[in-house]
Amino acid sequence: MKRRLVFALLLVSASASAAPPSLEPLLNSITERLAIADQVALSKWDSKKPVEDKQREQEVLASVAAQAPNYKLDPAVAEQFFAAQIEANKLVQYTRLSDWQFMGKAPDLPRPDLVGKIRPQLDQLQKRLLQQLADFAPQRNNPQCPQWVARAIHEPLHEPLMQIARARATGELCLQAPASK
Repeated sequence: MKRRLVFALLLVSASASAAPPSLEPLLNSITERLAIADQVALSKWDSKKPVEDKQREQEVLASVAAQAPNYKLDPAVAEQFFAAQIEANKLVQYTRLSDWQFMGKAPDLPRPDLVGKIRPQLDQLQKRLLQQLADFAPQRNNPQCPQWVARAIHEPLHEPLMQIARARATGELCLQAPASK
């Protein structure tokens, strides 16, 4: 898992060079958050808990909305961004669990504690993502924003699932002007 994360981070770094400097760290953190989905999926495999955890999702979104003003972000913007992160993370979890069901077993990897280890890691990452979203916020209206993001997430990752998850995680990152008639 760590090797894939490092490879993905290097690709993001190389592909975002034409983009503003604030995009690269944001995409790297998004990729890092998605890599944690494998650990969450392992925990849910072992505990037989469902991927969908509405209570936890609402707690995360409420926390993000409450913290957003500290980063000079509109709470609704922060909430929308993190809802996309949650959906992308669930996409990875559902796929991993399905793969393991198909194979009849999950990988034989260490299982970090979801509540004691993984969630605190996600909480720390949340603060970093809020700051990075705030740093990138002035670029969200740039007409080139969709191309910057598309170039960064469509690099050949050799893992289609992570490309799809990153596309979902960044789906509303750029603000698009209405098409002219």
